[in-house]
Amino acid sequence: MTWIETVIIAIVEGLTEFLPVSSTGHMIITQNLLGIEQGDPFVHAFTFIIQFGAILSVVCLYWKRFFKLDNSPAPEGSSLWQRLKHRYYFYWLLFVGVLPAVVIGLLAKKSGLLDWLLDSVEVVAVMLVVGGVFMLFCDRLFNKGSDEKRVNEKRAFKIGLYQCISVIPGVSRSMATIVGGMAQGLTRKRAAEFSFFLAVPTMAGATLLDLLDLVKEDAVWATPHNLWMLLLGCAVAFVVALAAMKWFVAFLTKYGFKAFGIYRIIVGAIIIVLLLTGHSLAMVD
Repeated sequence: MTWIETVIIAIVEGLTEFLPVSSTGHMIITQNLLGIEQGDPFVHAFTFIIQFGAILSVVCLYWKRFFKLDNSPAPEGSSLWQRLKHRYYFYWLLFVGVLPAVVIGLLAKKSGLLDWLLDSVEVVAVMLVVGGVFMLFCDRLFNKGSDEKRVNEKRAFKIGLYQCISVIPGVSRSMATIVGGMAQGLTRKRAAEFSFFLAVPTMAGATLLDLLDLVKEDAVWATPHNLWMLLLGCAVAFVVALAAMKWFVAFLTKYGFKAFGIYRIIVGAIIIVLLLTGHSLAMVD
């Protein structure tokens, strides 16, 4: 990968990480357009690792809420565990929410399914269309939610189950978790914010696993060039995602999913037509 390719892919990641259009899917499409070789272990790892750069923007933008502990008194007669859970309840909810993704993600990775999916632009295209059609109607399926409803253990776990669907490139982790929150009666804004928070431990774990796999498989990848590509990709994705996240919350709260659904259908349909007519997505060979 070149410096320019790295910057382009990182910009795409930053713009799409929090939008319900699938950042992984868009990076796979971008890699194909740029003619980057698919199936390379470093390319796979790069796709996940720079997402962590974008996810760090959540910690930066919501740092007051992300590092805030509940200092209110726990109910009388609470056990030590209950008092600890009361104080660190925010982190407990993230732990409960990320558990399903840990199990499903590890199974998909160990089976080789995840690597196969990451090499398939066909899967991305189909899921973009399928998800886009769903998004045209999901605002009708779920009401606007209630401000009185908040994330609790049960809702966090169910949202985590929805997140597992995003192991398929083109689905969108953001869409899956936001829809999961809305299905539990949360408002769009509250569902989106919890989706952002849940992304932090999810992507941190995925990044760590990919780094460990790279180290175990072959240390040849760890050239100064590749290391700089990872750092540059994370930095660019972080800056771009910071701006995109602020815009997305305001847009989603006001307009809902329809515009994103239309966009997904158009992009997915174009790719499907190109593939069916025997055309390559690569702009360069």
